[in-house]
Amino acid sequence: MNLNPGSTSRRRFVQASAALATAARPILGANDRVGVAVTGLGGRGNNHMDYYLNIPGAQIVALCDVNQAALERGQTKVAKGGANPTPKGYADMRKLFEDKEVQAVSFATPNHWHALGSIWAMQAGKDVYCEKPASYNMFEGYQMVAAARKYGRMVQIGSQSRSTPHKMKAMQLLREGVIGKVYMAKGLCFKRRKSIGHKADEPTPAGLNWDLFLGPAPMRAYNELRFRYNWHWFWDTGNGDIGNQGVHEMDIVMWGLGKTTLPKSVISTGGKLAYEDDQETPNTQMATFDWGDGVQAQFEVRGLLTNAEAGIGQPGDPNCIGDIFYGSDGWMAVDHRGFQVYKGEKSEKVMDEPVQRTPWDTVPHMQNFIDGVKSRKIEDLHAEIEIGARAAAMCHLANMAYRLGRKLNFDDKTRKFINDAEANKAMTRNPYRAPYVVPEKV
Repeated sequence: MNLNPGSTSRRRFVQASAALATAARPILGANDRVGVAVTGLGGRGNNHMDYYLNIPGAQIVALCDVNQAALERGQTKVAKGGANPTPKGYADMRKLFEDKEVQAVSFATPNHWHALGSIWAMQAGKDVYCEKPASYNMFEGYQMVAAARKYGRMVQIGSQSRSTPHKMKAMQLLREGVIGKVYMAKGLCFKRRKSIGHKADEPTPAGLNWDLFLGPAPMRAYNELRFRYNWHWFWDTGNGDIGNQGVHEMDIVMWGLGKTTLPKSVISTGGKLAYEDDQETPNTQMATFDWGDGVQAQFEVRGLLTNAEAGIGQPGDPNCIGDIFYGSDGWMAVDHRGFQVYKGEKSEKVMDEPVQRTPWDTVPHMQNFIDGVKSRKIEDLHAEIEIGARAAAMCHLANMAYRLGRKLNFDDKTRKFINDAEANKAMTRNPYRAPYVVPEKV
């Protein structure tokens, strides 16, 4: 996936679309604020509302959710936020996209809605902030990039590490050679996940449009475990923890390695260990990626009780989430608390940079998006769709190798697996459920 933000194709796009970008500039109100709609009002959607209420350049003008109760709670929340009147409410995002007050749509929907919702929004002339992972599968990531380029839209993915000062500094130091030539990175997603248990199917709760919730996914009977947060652990709608928490660390892996293409091969093993429950995705997973140029990446998911690694994680905290970079002169560990650099044969600590915490690390990232909506310069976005789609594709590669049970060889130029029809078929959903179809041509 050659999604290089400095690539020739991207420069051509910027040059060729100058007139389109000018025409696409949003018409701002007298207060010079961007009219934002938040779509998907669960846990992360509530965060989105909180964050936009604290960004002077944004105004929440509409909300959308398939659950009537969640929509009404969201409208009340925003109205109480002060500067925003009660936002309009929509159950179907297609109706939302017709609203001319809406200039940007912020998606906090489940993964399986990210691409289709974003593409529809772009086709309606809206800019997009979309939660990670950018896409549910590899095909969708390519289509999101294509739509952003065709319609001249600003699309930011919710990889907020890209706007986190200490992580930005750490990546700059890697580029400057602080540990010499970087030959390997390891992403850690040791996030404690307890068993989800078993639940029987039941009637759809009143006020919930289950058809709209499933969207592109196959129609199934309502089950509480397939709703709310646990949709992450079912292949119809989620990508497991490697595509949930893990995609943040995967993005940092790619960032630190300076990789703008997908690897030539991937191997992934693991399983759902210890638990007997309804979860489908693995709670233990290991993946190795090889670019064939002497640089590799490793990624590990552990949802069960486990040890910390490389000083990432804290005593008493069951989570160990971060990245380790290995170079010819030493190594670096990066997590939410800061980063450390170790040099030489004795691994002497030569740098320890603690985080300078801000109230919410997502607010600067969303502010960067709002600023980009105004500037119309894709290079201003810290996690533009090319970057987010690439990180998501790495997670998809790992999951495909895990599910197919073999090493996969990939050609980034042709966007195809080599001599592997089964893997190529698995790059997309087979089939999408009409009318919720991600188009072959955007």
